[in-house]
Amino acid sequence: MALADCRIVGFPKIHDPRGNLTFVEGGNHVDYDIKRVYYIYDVPGGAERGGHAHKQTCEMLIAMSGSFDVVLNDGQVEQRFHLNRSHYGLYVPPMTWRHLENFSSGSVCMVLASHRYTEEDYYRAYEDFEAALEVQAAAPAAHRGLPHAA
Repeated sequence: MALADCRIVGFPKIHDPRGNLTFVEGGNHVDYDIKRVYYIYDVPGGAERGGHAHKQTCEMLIAMSGSFDVVLNDGQVEQRFHLNRSHYGLYVPPMTWRHLENFSSGSVCMVLASHRYTEEDYYRAYEDFEAALEVQAAAPAAHRGLPHAA
């Protein structure tokens, strides 16, 4: 995976004088069935969250309230996304290192995950993540799901 696979996704926003409504459907607005939903909140000023990569899990990060930055790294390129609207989400595929920072007061980050929690799905040390990327890059094309060279 590369940072080119990461993207901002817009969700439906239904305007109503009584308040707006946005919804997210697995298999429609996200390309996977949602197996887990969790949210991060009450983050102290200056604190960071994340600092890991998933081996298999895809995630959609949404700023439900307030704002924060998501810094993504694919082992070669780093890119920052600022999330501050609840009708947009950031798609993060597997094998993408991430950390969240710059949380505004009262911010809430909701995450829609493709897999249930299992510790075995995590790279918690950046060095382990880099080593896994090197192993993937060295693997023959057939083992990475790529077409064979002619």
